[in-house]
Amino acid sequence: MISVIIPAYNCEQYIGQAIDSALGQTVDEELEIIVVDDASKDGTKGAVRGKNTSGKGRTIRCHVNACNMGAAESRNIGIRMAAGEYIAFLDADDWWQKDKLQKQLKCIRQTGAPLVYTGRELMRSDGSPAGKVIDVPESATYESLLRTNCIPCSSVLMKTEIAREFYMCHDELHEDYILWLRVLKRYGRARGINEPLLKSRLSEGGKSRNKLKSAKMHYGVYKYMGIPTWKAVGLFICYVVNGIRKYK
Repeated sequence: MISVIIPAYNCEQYIGQAIDSALGQTVDEELEIIVVDDASKDGTKGAVRGKNTSGKGRTIRCHVNACNMGAAESRNIGIRMAAGEYIAFLDADDWWQKDKLQKQLKCIRQTGAPLVYTGRELMRSDGSPAGKVIDVPESATYESLLRTNCIPCSSVLMKTEIAREFYMCHDELHEDYILWLRVLKRYGRARGINEPLLKSRLSEGGKSRNKLKSAKMHYGVYKYMGIPTWKAVGLFICYVVNGIRKYK
């Protein structure tokens, strides 16, 4: 079984597409979609409960937080709830190509990688293509990931037992980036599929849209990971240069 974890906050407009893309995966494995509603104030909960799980081997579970806890802890709740051997993360405003999990499951079983990520196509807030595909390398190590975070959170498939070793932390930083670094520092090489199997919506409220704030958060990850200042400065320069190349 694969457990798909979707943290959700005030995303009534988008979450149906995210759930449908998970339900429609061509992978033969059973899927459970775990939506963690982070105390939304709109109709997110109703939108989730209105989804049809008539497909074979597909279920939806919805947990509603008593108060707003943030994306990191909402994902952690999903990790604790997961019954699957593997976990896939999906943000509520993103969606997947139908063969994403099928290709990733084959890759993770063949390589034994702790996690597998994919490329992504950037989409406008209305769901139309923004005209940009972000490529990814075929593998990533701890050292290469320090220079640039090439792993989109909504693209990751990883082993549940490994996710439960670390969980996510520090919502005020890039909590997913911290997790990938900690995993690769212990387990070595992650694998990438350089295909835009993830459709990544450019939502106005996303943390990464404010580039100055995102840069400060990125440098904060270096400090959290205990990187010496002299090395952190050099890595940060690499991050800036790679960011310019990625989005130009």
